Amino acid sequence: MNLDIKLRVSNIEKFFPGVKALDKINFAVKKGTVHVLCGENGAGKSTLMKVINGIYKQDAGQVLIDEKVVDIKNPIEARSHGISMIFQELNYMPEMTIEESLFVGNWPRDKFGQVDWKEIRKRTLQLLEKENLSYSPETKLKDLTVSDIQMLEILKAISYNSDIIIMDEPTSAITQKEVEVLFKKIIELKERGACIIYISHKMDEIFRIADEITVFRDGCVVDSRPIADYDMETVITQMVGRKLESVFQKEDIAIGEQALQVKGLTSAGKFKNVSFEVSQGEIIGFAGLMGAGRTEVMRGLFGLDEYQGGEVTIRGKKVHIKNVRDSIGHKMVMLSEDRRRFGIIPVRSVRENVSLSSLKKFIYKGRLHAEEENQVVEDLCKKMNVKTPSYETSIESLSGGNQQKVILAKWMATNPDILILDEPTRGIDVGAKHEIYKLMTMLAKQGKAVIMVSSELPELIMMCDKIYVMAKGEVTGMLTRDEFTQEKIMAYATATITQ
Repeated sequence: MNLDIKLRVSNIEKFFPGVKALDKINFAVKKGTVHVLCGENGAGKSTLMKVINGIYKQDAGQVLIDEKVVDIKNPIEARSHGISMIFQELNYMPEMTIEESLFVGNWPRDKFGQVDWKEIRKRTLQLLEKENLSYSPETKLKDLTVSDIQMLEILKAISYNSDIIIMDEPTSAITQKEVEVLFKKIIELKERGACIIYISHKMDEIFRIADEITVFRDGCVVDSRPIADYDMETVITQMVGRKLESVFQKEDIAIGEQALQVKGLTSAGKFKNVSFEVSQGEIIGFAGLMGAGRTEVMRGLFGLDEYQGGEVTIRGKKVHIKNVRDSIGHKMVMLSEDRRRFGIIPVRSVRENVSLSSLKKFIYKGRLHAEEENQVVEDLCKKMNVKTPSYETSIESLSGGNQQKVILAKWMATNPDILILDEPTRGIDVGAKHEIYKLMTMLAKQGKAVIMVSSELPELIMMCDKIYVMAKGEVTGMLTRDEFTQEKIMAYATATITQ
């Protein structure tokens, strides 16, 4: 018996229809350490964490805590064993308030057995004050950004005072400042003897905080070593099973006629006087810190939110987009940063999600022509390299990267001219990122106009023909390829210089 081992999994197997998700998984996590799990999307990392957290039941093998076998039937039991988890996909109820969200399933009770709302308010204020978060406990989650919600999920998991904390892509939607806060918290957790299982695709993070690394591929453990025995190239090679060029090479693509022009777009309290343009075959980027207004502009442009002022011109014709149907009608589509809330219908199949936006193509003469639908879905999923056991598989069982490709396939079925991609590589692995970059290049070659919103400056610099930078709801600068530097972009993003 090794007293240093807090958590061990032994020969864990898990099957889903048509696929073996976990194949005899063995690994152990020591007390007071950060154990990083690496692997491509679909490699089995999140599936194993859901087994440990009681969301899935393994088909074979054992979970041991302090070298004793435990049978974890659900997340509440997991919490009683000192396990808490931050999920990759934000699964929240938009109408809930912050205080309700923090204590859901863990309500403090008064002496009569009723929910003690005064105690909930008191604890919520204490937690928010301790973490220097200036939210009101009564604020609804629907009124927060993805970054805000991610920080609250981190706060909730840490507040349980657990011994085993699973963090599945915790930094995929938060700012660098918030990342630093999280890393300080991780150091505190280690010092009190807690162990952290940390899943990330960001190599700089991994080599900064890991004590040990375990690499997954195709549902199997490829290797497990202390961080000192690894370098970045070895990790990536083990993840993808081949050497991968660290930098995607942007191709020179002929830029055609103007596809979209936006002048003075304004929405009270969100953004003002935003102007930009994008042409056929061009990829433009939007940079800025969280809260700069980038997503709000794109939501307004796509018809998800109203805007009060400004002009939108598509292919030389002024248009007023009142809703998403108008936008699709003008051949402009958007991939949202919050794919679970605005991108997919989780309980539906891959086929249904792909054909959702173009059903009228397949419904005529009073019926659905399933053969035509199936052929289009198959062709698009092959073009997007979607990995799925079948097209009838529920989309929520796919990895984040494959869900992203299904959403792209859905929009490609509408034959768009303009694509807005808001954080298209958030929470996906290095191999899947390269596939998304290739798809963007393919779309530009086809004469599509692509707008890319990203918090990762290296990928904006790598992929874009020009970059617009926003701060406090306004465009503070525009840079062409020969002007790109991270320092210059950050200067505009912090509004320390303006054009």
